[in-house]
Amino acid sequence: MADLSPAAGLFDGFVASFRRDLLIAARHKTELANPLVFFLIAVTLIPLGVSPEKNVLALLAPGIVWVMALLATLLSLDGLFRSDYDDGSLEQMLISPQSLYFTVMAKVLVHWLVSGLPVTLLAPLLGLMLSLPIEGYLPLLISLALGTASMSLIGAVGAALTVSLRKGGLLLSLIVMPLYIPVLIFGASAVQTAIQGGAIGMQIAVLGAFLALALVLAPIAALGALRISTNG
Repeated sequence: MADLSPAAGLFDGFVASFRRDLLIAARHKTELANPLVFFLIAVTLIPLGVSPEKNVLALLAPGIVWVMALLATLLSLDGLFRSDYDDGSLEQMLISPQSLYFTVMAKVLVHWLVSGLPVTLLAPLLGLMLSLPIEGYLPLLISLALGTASMSLIGAVGAALTVSLRKGGLLLSLIVMPLYIPVLIFGASAVQTAIQGGAIGMQIAVLGAFLALALVLAPIAALGALRISTNG
């Protein structure tokens, strides 16, 4: 007998939305690759523009990788709700009886899986190119995993506010960039502190707190922003 409880319905809706968005993302491989290509090329060019000296690159590596990861995430945000808005399915979602909190959560999860997670996994390779000391690799992975997830959640609010604007990329950047700065500071600080032999518990705890706060508040704020945007 099928489980007709509200919780089961919410979970089914979350899974259905997650599968649909993952399938759409898989069909747009070019858009999927753009942030990764930007991340790879931008970090690769840094030694040519700054200095090829290992000592200089090792000093700058945490900040460089984190800033480029932030920009790569920002680059992919505009399309978070765009296709749903263009084909009218976003309005259908907003008037459906299903809880949109979990629909937004599914979209953000897919966004992180196709942009934040690949950036996180690629970061150690780029750290190697930038002569990042061995002590910095694990903190880099942990901080980027927490930080990119927070940035996807925060970015969903900006993407929702600008979804009805054809050229809302600049406005989106202006909205979310100030909110990204604390994540950037504590993320880069965690890697730098680990390289210097210090404890990174405080920075990781703060990044975890940012993620927990974003998990609770960002989908609600994004949902409100979507209602404002679609109502003109």
